[in-house]
Amino acid sequence: MAWDPAQYLKFAGPRLRPALDLLQRIDREAPGTVYDLGAGAGNVTRLIAARWPEARVVGVDSSAEMLGKAAAENPEITWQHADLGTWRPDRPAEIIYSNAALHWLDGHDRLLPGLFAALAPHGVLAVQMPRNFGARSHTLITETALNGPWRRVLEPLLRPAPVAEPEFYYDLLAPLAASLDIWETEYLQVLDGVNPVKEWTKGTWLLPLLAALEEPERGRFEAAYAERVAAVYPPRADGKTLFPFRRMFMIACAA
Repeated sequence: MAWDPAQYLKFAGPRLRPALDLLQRIDREAPGTVYDLGAGAGNVTRLIAARWPEARVVGVDSSAEMLGKAAAENPEITWQHADLGTWRPDRPAEIIYSNAALHWLDGHDRLLPGLFAALAPHGVLAVQMPRNFGARSHTLITETALNGPWRRVLEPLLRPAPVAEPEFYYDLLAPLAASLDIWETEYLQVLDGVNPVKEWTKGTWLLPLLAALEEPERGRFEAAYAERVAAVYPPRADGKTLFPFRRMFMIACAA
């Protein structure tokens, strides 16, 4: 699956807000090295570098397309192309930050303890993941995939909700961490444009399904989903579309 940085960044503002909320809750003054795991196009990584200008900041991502854009716009930052599921820092990390990336990976029961184990003493693992997979924006993707001539191709690609309840992550990390803070926020995102919820998901959860189809089936599938989702998220009287979106945050600190 090839990521499209331009499509993803159509909603850079709403996507940035939870990243900033996570970043400002990290209580560290002068870390030596900070890793941004799932850095994407680097729009958050450069804010990390601005917060800690003396730190060595490393943006890590599995998408060559995203990293290409990031490196072109931020050549002063170190960029690593790596599989996020197996990546580990080359030395114990003072901060591992990950915004809206780890929900693409399975096996959180192994992944998160593995990342925590890679921290230096007093290091911080800071993670934000969307937990909006029960919303109609996402369930309508499944419904559309299962109700059309594309079902045979798309059904094997459908995933269950990849992010568990907060209690799961507490039980996973509390025995390891000196301190652990987990919280959720539901943002009422106010979006512009024609059918913006479809455009939002086209940059993320819808993307692998679109990539699996050839034209004209791809266009027909997108149009069928667009019709369904537009009915659930209609524009308000002022032309804006409201899109509630829940996200989960975790900050685990090593002893």
